[in-house]
Amino acid sequence: MALKTGSIAPEFTLACTGITLLNTAKDLKGKAFILYIYPKDFTKVCTAEACEFRDQFEAFRKLNIPVYGMSKDDIPTHDKFKKEHRLPFELLSDPTGKVCKSYDALIPLIKMPKRITYLIDKDHKIAAVFSDMFESKGHIEAMLKKLEK
Repeated sequence: MALKTGSIAPEFTLACTGITLLNTAKDLKGKAFILYIYPKDFTKVCTAEACEFRDQFEAFRKLNIPVYGMSKDDIPTHDKFKKEHRLPFELLSDPTGKVCKSYDALIPLIKMPKRITYLIDKDHKIAAVFSDMFESKGHIEAMLKKLEK
C-alpha cells in the first residue's frame, strides 16, 4: 500500500547528489515535486526507470516540477549511476530506509524499497501515486497524465 492521495507527504532531510542535503520543508516549500522511490541503482528495471525519467525530464522541467529519485544506495553509488546514465535530476540517499518506510515504500521482511512514484503538490500533499514493482515506464506516464489535467 502506498500513501493515500490527499494525505500530507512526510517531510525529510536526506543526503542528495548535486547538493549536500535536501530538506523538503525548507528547500521545496511551496513547490510541487516528483519523488520516485526505487530498489537499487544499476539494476535492470531501476536503470530503465531512471532513464525513462531522464528521457521525459524536459516535460517535467517545463512544468517546473523537480524530480528526485530515492533509494537506500549511498551518494558515491548514486553519483556513479547519475553520471553513467546522464541523469539530469538529483538522487537521494536513505541508507536506513527510514524515509522509505514513512512513504510506505519499504518491503518489511527484506527492508528493500518498493517501486513507488509520488506527485507531491505545492502544499506537500500527495496528489498522485503510482506503484508497480516491475513496471518502470508506467510511473512516468501516470505522472505526466496527472500533470496534464
